[in-house]
Amino acid sequence: MKRVVLGAVLASILALPAFAADQFLNILTGGTSGVYYPMGNALSSIFGKALPGARVTVQATKASVENLNLLQAGRGELAFTLGDSLTQAWEGVEEAGYKAPLKKLRTMAAIYPNYIQIVATADSGIKTLADLRGKRVSVGAPKSGTELNARAIFKAAGLTYADMKVQYLPFGESVELLKNKQLDATLQSAGLGVSSLRDLASGDDIVIVPISAEIIAKTGDPAYIASVVPANTYRGQTVDVPTAAVRNFLVTHDGVPADLVYGMTKAMFANMPDLLAAHSAAREILPENAAKSPIPLHPGAEKYYREAGLLK
Repeated sequence: MKRVVLGAVLASILALPAFAADQFLNILTGGTSGVYYPMGNALSSIFGKALPGARVTVQATKASVENLNLLQAGRGELAFTLGDSLTQAWEGVEEAGYKAPLKKLRTMAAIYPNYIQIVATADSGIKTLADLRGKRVSVGAPKSGTELNARAIFKAAGLTYADMKVQYLPFGESVELLKNKQLDATLQSAGLGVSSLRDLASGDDIVIVPISAEIIAKTGDPAYIASVVPANTYRGQTVDVPTAAVRNFLVTHDGVPADLVYGMTKAMFANMPDLLAAHSAAREILPENAAKSPIPLHPGAEKYYREAGLLK
């Protein structure tokens, strides 16, 4: 089956469409120490070569929630987001950071999953979710996709922010504070092998706090699925650790021309080795999953998936 799918994809990428010159294409990513940013830069390089006339830029942001609000306002053409944030944006969940339903959003592709990685230094004494009580814990930027993941997982585990000394910090800053013993744990929702955690593990012994399937089920959100951080993802991590995963999406909006989105989608799948060179998380971007979305696909992306045999 995979050979058939890949054959159809390869057959569909022999030519890329032309579109209006001087088309602006701003890619909204995340913090520079996460996975979205290097992946966004790789896409920028791909699009710059494959789509003549496109003026491509990459913007570092606070990730999912900010990205989706910027797209709705027409201040970007493509953005990375977590799946639960995308659903909440479409529904207009105010407590998640959306003042109204963001109905201009359209999906380009479902991509790799984020793994919710709760990491502590070995000398912190933290081994379980319950051990986070009273500890200094970083949960990402306020109302970012990572922070929304933190709220969901902690609530399912019977914890509130009041039980911890919560700090709202980006990945890189969290790691620096952990190194300096000014923080006890960090929750980072990212692809496996995220650079910030690799940096931490290179000089400190770490513990990845397990998230059980029971806790995941208690979130009540189908966007959260049971998964594992495989052994040896980080230095000193010798066993698989159960955790939660949430799929990421590349999202655009209904004001972006269909031929541009078609070209972006086709160019991305034509150049997967370039994405893999940017980050190993790209190995989990599978063509057969790309058209699966909780909100409508952009017509340009839909056209590509139908040509590639990924949609009937």
